[in-house]
Amino acid sequence: MSTDEQTQAEETPGPTEWGEHPHGVGPWVEEFGTELPTDPRYDPELLAHGDSRNVVDAYRYWTREAIVADIDRRRHPLHVAIENFGHDANIGTVVRTANAFAVDTVHIIGRRRWNRRGAMVTDRYQHLMHHPDVDTLLDWAAARGLTVVAVDNTPGSVPLETVALPRNCLLLFGQEGPGVTERARQVASMTVSIAQFGSTRSINAGVAAGIAMHAWIRQHADLADAW
Repeated sequence: MSTDEQTQAEETPGPTEWGEHPHGVGPWVEEFGTELPTDPRYDPELLAHGDSRNVVDAYRYWTREAIVADIDRRRHPLHVAIENFGHDANIGTVVRTANAFAVDTVHIIGRRRWNRRGAMVTDRYQHLMHHPDVDTLLDWAAARGLTVVAVDNTPGSVPLETVALPRNCLLLFGQEGPGVTERARQVASMTVSIAQFGSTRSINAGVAAGIAMHAWIRQHADLADAW
């Protein structure tokens, strides 16, 4: 990809929430035949025109701020970081998955700009933080008592399938291709790998992030809180 193509891809916005999904709800009066609710969590525009956003039914007609506040009440003490030293479309997928699992914050290391298309607008509901380099992230994590766990299939890594992940955890992922940088592996408390049985050297970074996040969910989340 040329520099111009890369810049265009980064600047191209993802789909907007209005009309992006066909499975939404119409105006409140048409849907329920009752007067409009007065609950301040509801958005007057959505009540009047319908809500076609990619949100669970419990959040239909809610304002973005109300949705974020409600997720904040039950976010997990799990953080996710991904290195962004090249052009990596997987970051959007990581953000979307982190939102699904109510991850506390997604940390982007390196380049501040990233391709948001894969996030499918979920970055509006997910806390994001930028760090210029791995050491800055490490200082931030140490100040908050987070254990950094790198995810990469490298010699010396321990199987994700058998390891006990820390509850106050920051999962660190590298970009597609080179994987986690050497500096990141050096500073991580441990490196875990995902078992593979086929011919490919590695799996997609966005897929790997989803697998690792779900491993943490299985060990530490209260599944009674799931939708």
